[in-house]
Amino acid sequence: MDECQSAIPAHDGDLHVVAAAHHIVKALGTTKNLSDDLRKILIDLDAHLSLITSNIDSKGGKGFVEVEERLKRVERKIVIWESDRIMIWDSGPKEVSDYLEAVDEVQTLIDSLRGLSMNENQKQKELLHRASSLLQMAMSRLEEELIHMLVKHKQQSEPTYMPSPSSQRNVVYNESVVSLDNESAKEASSKSSRSDECGEYIVDLVPEHVIPDIKSIAKVMFASDYGQEFCEAFIGVRKEALEQHFDILENGKLSIEDVLKMEWCSLSTEMNKWIWSMKIIFRVYLMSEKRLCDQVLGEFGSVNSFCFLEIAKTTILCLLNFGEAIAMGPQEPEKLLRLLDMYETLADLVLDIDALFSEDGGSFVRLEFHKLLEGLADSVKAAFNTFRVAVSSNVSLYPFPGGGVHPLSKYVMNYISMFPDYSSTLNLLLEDQHSDVASLVSEPQCGPTASLSTSCPMACHLRSITSSLESNLHKKSKLYKDEALQHIFLMNNLHYMVQKVKGSELRPFFGDEWIRKHNAKFQQHEMNYERVTWSSVVLLLKDDNPGSSSLSKSAFKEKCKGFSIAFEEVYKNQTSWCIPDPQLREDLRISTSLKVVHAYRTFLGRNPAHVDDKCIKHTVEDVEKLLLDLFEGSPRSLRNSRRMMKT
Repeated sequence: MDECQSAIPAHDGDLHVVAAAHHIVKALGTTKNLSDDLRKILIDLDAHLSLITSNIDSKGGKGFVEVEERLKRVERKIVIWESDRIMIWDSGPKEVSDYLEAVDEVQTLIDSLRGLSMNENQKQKELLHRASSLLQMAMSRLEEELIHMLVKHKQQSEPTYMPSPSSQRNVVYNESVVSLDNESAKEASSKSSRSDECGEYIVDLVPEHVIPDIKSIAKVMFASDYGQEFCEAFIGVRKEALEQHFDILENGKLSIEDVLKMEWCSLSTEMNKWIWSMKIIFRVYLMSEKRLCDQVLGEFGSVNSFCFLEIAKTTILCLLNFGEAIAMGPQEPEKLLRLLDMYETLADLVLDIDALFSEDGGSFVRLEFHKLLEGLADSVKAAFNTFRVAVSSNVSLYPFPGGGVHPLSKYVMNYISMFPDYSSTLNLLLEDQHSDVASLVSEPQCGPTASLSTSCPMACHLRSITSSLESNLHKKSKLYKDEALQHIFLMNNLHYMVQKVKGSELRPFFGDEWIRKHNAKFQQHEMNYERVTWSSVVLLLKDDNPGSSSLSKSAFKEKCKGFSIAFEEVYKNQTSWCIPDPQLREDLRISTSLKVVHAYRTFLGRNPAHVDDKCIKHTVEDVEKLLLDLFEGSPRSLRNSRRMMKT
């Protein structure tokens, strides 16, 4: 304001004009209902005219009397609050207005004093020092008021849903235990429980009515060159609030080393927390934080994005570090579903992240999350391939008791039954491996006439996995010494595979041709079982002399004895065998009964003269009843047969 020096009136008439203008400005300042902007203009003009007068007086020896008086008046208004710990914004709108006007006037006096030529004027320097100290005192107080306001009005917004670790079962293969059973297969997928969990939901982090008060402090502090102090206070409170929200989500601040050392059960829980936290942090808290920054700092340019980034940085780095640790760790098969959830979560959020951090300062955030997305994609592909290899290379040292459905079959079929939920993602990520896998799958579904569902990358990979499972099951069947039990084992497992495909969302990816082919496979093993087990038993009842009407009594007795011994041996062994599916078990019993009972009844019917209690150990009705004990998985002998005890 060098013009203050050059514009000093030189004549008495000019001095009267300055005095009159000063009087008019003071009179206007007392007018009620002035806008804030107009009142600020009048205060600045008043101070400007006062300084012109003071400068004139100083040349005449009177000094900066009026400036000092003005400074004393605003000093009283500011200093009085230093001894009163009641917060200004809690006292009422008049107190707030008076305080802000006093701060504005101090700033105006400082600007005007700095604009005058010092000319070794000691009084001027003293007044400038006093005003600057007073302004610093006021800025410290405003910083306190800002922190108090932000803390007092901080809104607690907790998520409405948080997945409990116990609500999700881990999918881990073990020879003795399969933790994923038929009924809970869908329950194990975090995908099934996370639909519509968290959309975009902006909340008020501070109440709307408080925003103008925060902005008023921001305007005064930035106008007084204390913008950095405002930002530090604002960032400190909001950063702490965000970290508290992050803690509510039960996220531990884990290092990469901590994650890599973690047991799978604990790691699975942490992966679930990460998935949920990513949605809540970005879709709720960071979007809400960005809106708050826009409301308060939107008119201050790049300061807005700087503050937002500083508030979010620590929380974002925690999420990034965990994701990077998962992506760089070993990719065991059991991680596949969690990795898919993590990938889909980030893929769904990446556009939001780009929008939140669109300025140059946030470029590293965008870049790091895009790199993490690529890393998770590679991890999904690695885990998928590891899963396929694990299925084909799984080794059993001993046959599975009873020839029932092997744990590997349950594990594989229940696991892949959850893949259709991720079909779009898997088709995208497995596309580059599609041709290699399709060439390994012999089913026509991958050929030129296949439908879109059966020929997509995921479908061919699924059939490749079940093909590996079949090959492995054939190897495991060789562990049984009894050929009949080999067929029971393969029948059970192939039937189980077919039922899992037919009764789930896998069906479109396998196709009806696959189902027909595998129905024929397990039915063939059913027929092979009957041939291996019962053909030799029934053969004992064959008439050696077809032309004769009946056997001699001794021949009849010999055949009855041979049949009884063979039948009892089958009974003793095969009551311990297991066919878990009730319908399959019933069908095989009926088929066996038709063959064996019919042959036994025909044999007895051809030799009515020899039929008496001494020759026949088992009646036709006994045989029928005893056959119903087969395949229950509980060893029996004829002595403790419940059916014989009832007769």
